[in-house]
Amino acid sequence: MTQIGESAARIRVAGPRASSDAFTVSWCALTDVGRKRKVNEDSVAAVPPIFAVADGMGGHAAGEVASAAVVNRLGAVQGAEFTTGDVIDGALSLALEDIDVVGDANVLGTGTTVTGVALTLVDDEPKWAVFNIGDSRVYQFLNGALERLTVDHSVVQELVDAGLITAEQAETHPDSNIITRAVGFHEKPVPDYSVLDIVDGQRLLVCSDGLTKELTDHGIAHYLQQLSTAEEAATGLVDAALTNGGRDNVTVLVIDVSR
Repeated sequence: MTQIGESAARIRVAGPRASSDAFTVSWCALTDVGRKRKVNEDSVAAVPPIFAVADGMGGHAAGEVASAAVVNRLGAVQGAEFTTGDVIDGALSLALEDIDVVGDANVLGTGTTVTGVALTLVDDEPKWAVFNIGDSRVYQFLNGALERLTVDHSVVQELVDAGLITAEQAETHPDSNIITRAVGFHEKPVPDYSVLDIVDGQRLLVCSDGLTKELTDHGIAHYLQQLSTAEEAATGLVDAALTNGGRDNVTVLVIDVSR
């Protein structure tokens, strides 16, 4: 496990326009090896303007190296309040070079998921850029409603999209751990991107599948609604995942926005 940046902190952000309202971003990042695994292959970066979670794969220490490579490269993107998709793509390409050195020595190859949010500008107005590769997820909790902002790159998601199984069946499908896109395996990283408004009272959750294997969306929404600070919400979510079995490494990054 690699953690880049402060596990809990807050910053004040203002856009380049004089008319842009300043806002505060506060966050808490937590990770746990879980109840069944011996090694934590998750990694997390909370280094503004980028907040990301990576879930490594490859067995032994290979997955940990892969996820660490991604968060280290993303964490190096600092010194400015805002970034772009091109900068994120560049960091992931550098991470791929790091990963493939290790992957070539591992018979199964080595790779990692990555998902997160980054502060960016659209027409000089601050926005969130949401990005993902694999099946780690980003959620928004706003006005009492939970919304998943990313689409899993996985075999079961393709089955859901094709109408062959339901979203509920996907949660327990035997192929639920097979992803169709990753950073690694000598393949160019191709994130999906979307843009999200920055809203007062917004709460974002970036997490590995160690959380979503153990909690339904209803359960996730419960903790995001009931616990007032990012630190309390992150702790509540990790504790709940462990109580429900902790079958995998679990990593959460809770981000709150206030004006």
